[in-house]
Amino acid sequence: MLGIYFSGTGNSRYALEVFLREYGETARVCSIEEADITNYIKDNKDIVFSYPVQYSNIPKILKDFVDRYQHLWRGKRVFVIATMGLFSGDGAGILARRLRRYGAQITGGLHLKMPDSIADEKALKRPLKKNVELVKKAEKKISDAVRDIKNVKPPQEGIGLLYHFAGLFGQRLYFYNKTKQYTDKVKIDTGKCIGCGKCVELCPMKNLNIENNFAKAEDRCTMCYRCINNCPKQAITLLGKSVIEQGTIEKYLNK
Repeated sequence: MLGIYFSGTGNSRYALEVFLREYGETARVCSIEEADITNYIKDNKDIVFSYPVQYSNIPKILKDFVDRYQHLWRGKRVFVIATMGLFSGDGAGILARRLRRYGAQITGGLHLKMPDSIADEKALKRPLKKNVELVKKAEKKISDAVRDIKNVKPPQEGIGLLYHFAGLFGQRLYFYNKTKQYTDKVKIDTGKCIGCGKCVELCPMKNLNIENNFAKAEDRCTMCYRCINNCPKQAITLLGKSVIEQGTIEKYLNK
């Protein structure tokens, strides 16, 4: 078994690690950013795929990954985990349909509400206690899902026509352009930026670089919010005008 994930603040990675631990399977866990991932996909029939939903859609980096390696998915058995801050409708289903198009067999789907990663929007923030509770509920839901899978009754969240309509009319139809292409909306506050280069190191798209001792963003952001949540000076924003609260999964564990 192979666990594949894309993650901005660690929610999807953590969900996958908990799933595989609960399953009791010796499995490799790898990011879509790893250089050797195609070899791992070739060598494994069963795959658990975990990723964060954006506007009830797939992050652009993940769409490109699945399409680029479309020849690898034929005959694979895939279970999809979708993490989200609010409601996605068919979060697992939209990736499932894309994989199925390339010959994968989808065994099921699971939706997990997790701490929101959009650090620069106040309306989406929750108290620390609430986020800790969300993670614990997600862990319990994963445990229940693994039990059902072992009983040959895998959950089918996000899979099917009703979920499809919920995702389409709930968000995707109205925000389709948000994830259709990469964005050039990343903003750097040069009054705060110290040119440390942490954002450059973390960016999965290599969309950031240091020029004249300040970070500079290009036009290929996949909205993972990794840089924004890890900038030590809170100098980076995307959707909002200022950072309200930074958060990665480690903030909500062992509380």
